[in-house]
Order: sequence, then C-alpha cells, then structure tokens
Amino acid sequence: MSPKSGTPKKNLMLFSGRAHRELAEEVAQHLNVTITPQTAHTFANGELFVRFEESVRGTDAFVIQSHTTPINEWVMEQLIMVDALKRASAKRITVVMPFYPYARQDKKHKGREPISARLIADLFKTAGADRIMTVDLHTAQIQGFFDGPVDHLFAQTLLADHIKKTYGDADIAVVSPDSGRVRLAEKWAAQLGDRPIAFIHKTRDPDKPNQAVANRVVGQVEGKLCILVDDMIDTGGTIVKATDALLAEGAADVVIATTHGILSDPATERLSNCKAREVIVTNSLPIEPEKRFPNLTVLSIAPLLAEAIQQVFEDGSVTSLFDGNA
Repeated sequence: MSPKSGTPKKNLMLFSGRAHRELAEEVAQHLNVTITPQTAHTFANGELFVRFEESVRGTDAFVIQSHTTPINEWVMEQLIMVDALKRASAKRITVVMPFYPYARQDKKHKGREPISARLIADLFKTAGADRIMTVDLHTAQIQGFFDGPVDHLFAQTLLADHIKKTYGDADIAVVSPDSGRVRLAEKWAAQLGDRPIAFIHKTRDPDKPNQAVANRVVGQVEGKLCILVDDMIDTGGTIVKATDALLAEGAADVVIATTHGILSDPATERLSNCKAREVIVTNSLPIEPEKRFPNLTVLSIAPLLAEAIQQVFEDGSVTSLFDGNA
C-alpha cells in the first residue's frame, strides 16, 4: 500500500490576552490578520478560563500578552492560553511578551532569594511554549533561561529615530542612569552620531526596592541636551533624581527615553513635575489616560512586533531587522 502524499501548508494565527488588547489589534492590522476569537473570563474566586472559538490544529500560534498590573493575573492568563493551544494540537507556539515579567529578579543579591526570571521561563516551557519573543530585556542573560529560541527585539531604533527627528541639531550627550547601563548608552551614542556619554554614579539598598540615591555625574554634560536612557520606568524615582543631578551639573535640558513605561504610583506625579523636557516611552505596556501627562510621548512598537512575527512565521531572519546586531 503506497503512502498518501499531502501539500504542506503553514497557517499563522494571532491570539491576545486581555491585558493590552489595543497593542494586539495594532499588530494584527500590520500582519493583515484578525485576532482569533476566544472566550475568556474570571471566576468569582479569581480563577481564569480561556477557550478558543476556532480550530488551532497544526497552526503557527503567536500569543501576545503585556504583563501590566495585576501582573500575576496576566502571566497566569498567558500560561493558560499556551496550555490550551498545546492541548488543541497547535504545531508551534510563540509567546510574545513585549515586557518580560519579573525581569529584575534575574540573579540573587543575597542568599535564600529566588531567581524569578528563570522561573517565568520554566513555567512557559512547561506550559508548552516553543519560542519566546520579547523587547528590551532588563539583562540579556535572561535569554539563556529559556530552553528554546528567544527573539530579543530592540526598541532603541524607534526611540532614537524620534530623538534624531526632534533634537537632531542639538548638542547631545547620552546619559546612563547608573554605571551598569553604560554599554547601552554607548550603543545609543553610536546610533545618534557618535555623541559623548556620561553616567550617574548611584547607590541602591537591595532591602529597599524602588529607592536609589543619585550621587554624582561622571562625564561632561554642561550646556548639553542630555538624553537619559533606560529600559524601564517604574515609580520614576531613579530617573527623576538623575534628571535633577544632570541639571545641577549644568545640563541645558534633559530628555528621558525608555522602552517600558510601567509608571507605578507615584511615577506620573513625579515625571509630570520633574524638569525633563520630554519623557518618551513605547506602548509595550498599556498607559491609561490617568497616567498620561503633557510632556509624555508614547511610540508604538506594533510595527516592530509584526515584522518579527512575520519573519518567524516565514522562517526568516529576525536578526536582519537590527542590522545583524540582535
């Protein structure tokens, strides 16, 4: 009896959690697909339920979720979505998390502490994820926590293009808010046209989260427009203190550029009252109207996510999106 031949086919399906539906819709528009219909609700005791309304058998599934407050609920919802897809025979499952949850817990500062960023990777692997796609990890080493491909996307080009368009003629210095991000500042300086760099020397007490003391500026910033770069703004304390330190050292002005606008209270109050000319973030996390303020600029990463998803689906090169540097 001869075997029956078939025509191999690929089918991309996009799935969205409930945390940031607007971003998922925008990604779907760029991909020219619709988000797969699903039933999702929360029981009275907080348990989550998800069921997809269409067959997913043999599909190349991309599950997008932004891990905002309440972060544990949205992590669990995405895990349940991945589990549902695995049990429904999806061929390949890619977890798209623009903001990687628990990324700041990537190592132990003291004994008897968890490495929660590794735990997140293990949870998604156990649930059935084949691949992870994320944007601007807190530390690049997190890529090694997941036993499978990790597409680490960079929003730097998006942010830098906005700065070049808006402030390209200014005398710019790129500033890291601490010594640990000097390498990031170097990349920014090269992209903005070989600008000088500086950093803030600060101290932080590991027993007091979200608190830092800006000590002094290392580098020449007097008379310059300082581009203060970081991967995230949570409560805003560190970045506001760094802004004050730069202005005290004679900086002409400060522009804050960061990928993830977590903006936990009292970040909006701090940033709106600080002396920075502009605060630039992306929409990797939802920013509700009450968290917005006049000098906040929100750039969309939907085109970047959509292009990366398209490359993965077509077995293309994600690295090519970043001139071979990803």
